[in-house]
Amino acid sequence: MKIAVAKYPIQAPADFTAFAERLTQLLGQAREAGARIAVLPEYLSLELAASLGAPVFADLPASLAGIQRYRQAWLELFTGLAAGLDMHIAAGSFLLEHVPGRYRNRCDWFTPDGRALWQDKLQLTGFEKKTGVIDAGDTLKVFDIDGLRVGVAICYDSEFPLPVRAQYEAGARLLVVPSCTDTAAGATRVRVGCLARALENRLFVAQSVTAGLAAWSPALDVNTGEAAVFAPMDVGFPDDGVVAQTQGGQVWALAELDIAALDGSRARAQVANDRDWPAQCRPALAQAQLSG
Repeated sequence: MKIAVAKYPIQAPADFTAFAERLTQLLGQAREAGARIAVLPEYLSLELAASLGAPVFADLPASLAGIQRYRQAWLELFTGLAAGLDMHIAAGSFLLEHVPGRYRNRCDWFTPDGRALWQDKLQLTGFEKKTGVIDAGDTLKVFDIDGLRVGVAICYDSEFPLPVRAQYEAGARLLVVPSCTDTAAGATRVRVGCLARALENRLFVAQSVTAGLAAWSPALDVNTGEAAVFAPMDVGFPDDGVVAQTQGGQVWALAELDIAALDGSRARAQVANDRDWPAQCRPALAQAQLSG
């Protein structure tokens, strides 16, 4: 199946209708290119704060509270697009109020048959902790789509190997990473995390990113990085692990996911980190000994 990952230029929609029209156009382009899965970036919902006026969009807690009015419209928009385009949509992330005044960074996954699945971000960045109003999720999931098992790791989560390993062991062969980074160092960290997870687990990793400047938003201010699809750096796949990547103003990076080739490559692999993973868990390696 073909996947499309977005390098999404942040804008300032005047209202939800403008937001919906743009997403409809962009996702339609991905479907026309043959994509069965489309991945949008982390914090996508915060673009909607632009429609709420300067006193709101300039203040993050006010923005988080304000965008809750769009939650039902968000669900209806992406449910309709997934069905109408016959496509799976990982809709970036929505900062969802789960108890009064507290939010979780949630990636909604919409299926063509009408299911609405979700994965919350598990590890909070320093920025998210400092807000004082964002909470970490507490549930790790995999989804079954078209016979393919998929996991989601939202941005920083991609830098932690053990939860992704648990998703792999639950059958995931594709990891979707909606991300948003405002520095070159941050973009590099997430990219390296994606490459490492692809290597360790012999799975495809699809990273979407935000792009451009949004000086009006305290969370979407500066955006950097390239959207990409990664594979293990081994026989049958690119030497650098990059299957597809955006360049310049390109919005979508597209790649074919050959799961049979991925699984079959283990038998002729130069190394098989996924197969050899248990060796590092031997009791003798649980603690390093001071020597000399």
